[in-house]
Amino acid sequence: MKILPNGSIKRFGKTAVAAFVFGTLLLVAGTPRALADDCQKRINRADHRLHEAAEHHGWNSPEADRARHELHDAREWCWEHGHRWWDADEHRWHTERDWNDHDHDRDHH
Repeated sequence: MKILPNGSIKRFGKTAVAAFVFGTLLLVAGTPRALADDCQKRINRADHRLHEAAEHHGWNSPEADRARHELHDAREWCWEHGHRWWDADEHRWHTERDWNDHDHDRDHH
């Protein structure tokens, strides 16, 4: 094992710290986008399940009601984690907690 001169150890330590900081910044910078993608996927999936349940069982069925709750939970998750939510029907983000839990009570398309 080769013993490094004192200056090399300090340089190595500074390089390691810089690499850690840079890696952390990359991770943090990528997090909002990943969160937005996850949010959008959750809501799109829940919205699709609701439309499928309504199509197969009716808008007033227990299956549609369960799917409405899943959509509500997906919106809540997005709001709690990113302070915005994806409107799957209008294909846009909302930055206010302004969703209507009854917006899918019947087919409005």
